[in-house]
Amino acid sequence: MSSHVLAIDQGTTSSRAIIFDETLKEAARAQREFPQHFPRSGWVEHDPEDIWNTVVQTARAAMEKAWLKAGDIAAIGITNQRETTIVWDREMGRPIHNAIVWQDRRTADACDGLKALGREDLVRRATGLLLDPYFSATKIAWLLNNVPGARERAKAGKLAFGTVDTFILWRLTGGRVHATDATNASRTMLYDIHKGRWSEELLELFEIPAALLPDVRDSAADFGETAPDLFGAPIAIRGIAGDQQAATIGQACFRPGMMKSTYGTGCFAMLNTGGRPVTSKNRLLTTIAYQLDGETTYALEGSIFIAGAAVQWLRDALGIIDDAARSGELAASADPAQDVYLVPAFTGLGAPYWDAACRGAMFGLTRATGRAEFARAALEAVCYQTSDLLEAMRADVGRMDETVLRVDGGMVASDWTMQRLADILNAPVDRPEILETTALGAAWLAGYGAGVCPGPADFAASWALQQRFRPAMKEAERARKLAGWKEAVRRTLTEC
Repeated sequence: MSSHVLAIDQGTTSSRAIIFDETLKEAARAQREFPQHFPRSGWVEHDPEDIWNTVVQTARAAMEKAWLKAGDIAAIGITNQRETTIVWDREMGRPIHNAIVWQDRRTADACDGLKALGREDLVRRATGLLLDPYFSATKIAWLLNNVPGARERAKAGKLAFGTVDTFILWRLTGGRVHATDATNASRTMLYDIHKGRWSEELLELFEIPAALLPDVRDSAADFGETAPDLFGAPIAIRGIAGDQQAATIGQACFRPGMMKSTYGTGCFAMLNTGGRPVTSKNRLLTTIAYQLDGETTYALEGSIFIAGAAVQWLRDALGIIDDAARSGELAASADPAQDVYLVPAFTGLGAPYWDAACRGAMFGLTRATGRAEFARAALEAVCYQTSDLLEAMRADVGRMDETVLRVDGGMVASDWTMQRLADILNAPVDRPEILETTALGAAWLAGYGAGVCPGPADFAASWALQQRFRPAMKEAERARKLAGWKEAVRRTLTEC
């Protein structure tokens, strides 16, 4: 019996494929970056063909590296950048426009208009989300309103909408399956997370024809099989989850109260709240963590738009570093007497502020400020923003004195950054042995759906700690730094 699983991890800047063996140990991987498109200020797009091509290339390359054929793969799991929106022609399979990326802010005015009409409560009650251009609904509406003939074709059932997972699934199955899972559906701002179905009220609000929408399934389910010509023979597709939910699964956060935070392009903290959705009073998101065997598990989520992207900014825009991996080393050499703050609102501020119009700012610059201080400010900004999220979560669910944060993503390889995170949070930070938790979560879903991986409890028992970072900063210093951050954010919001 085939026992390997293939995880397709389609991210914001690259696509990866990782093959795991029957013990969920990595056997091979491949990765390809693809271009980012910025047609106007605040607009972010991807060419869906770039996404598709890199997905196929990396899957084939990983199989070749592992010396595996299609018959050796038990199942495929897909995890993806969430909220990014694609609409395509059902007959030809061609996108009608570039993908509008989750970071894109072109629909901010439309969201503000709906807020002014008092519609945010309707959105919040049904979806657990805020009215923000981050989510898919207003992106779909923009495409229907701005691509000639799109609305008429959508009403006639000739177009299909999907987040990236759905588009990949459509292409993998040769157009036979138009589906998504509950986690991705919950990020569209169209899905009622309490009733488990698309909301007719919200479809009417955003003027989106129901004919566009995919079928919604469990995160581990039968999503069909690949077209035979792609990999030499059909491969079953048995798992789908949005990237942050997949990381939550990969971190084995199956018990209420467990928390993970992923540090990639952005930062996303997720707190498992069990079978009960918690409505945030502090502008966090209520979302679906995963749906298994027909049972829905909910989470509180805080979304930070800029995390690793700030390090890319240091490298690509400012030339302060030539390698992102050196940012922690440079930050460690910064002058401790200088308090420099970066508020990285390059595409607005996410939770708990949710200001789409806000733009970035730096405070505390002196003539002595140099490369090291810039690097430290960029890394500390991630820590401060995580602190904001943790503070909001504590206020929503009560005391969390025993909080341990499980972390993953590219930034967590930096010991300096993880120690500073523990210091700012005043809580332990656990880095797992397997850092590719997003792909691991997708792999487990596929394996569980195919019957080759253990259930949640046994999978959780296999989670292994690589290093725990314990807070060591003095309370007075922590309080001073956090107060400086709060003031920097206040001043940034005031100026926007």
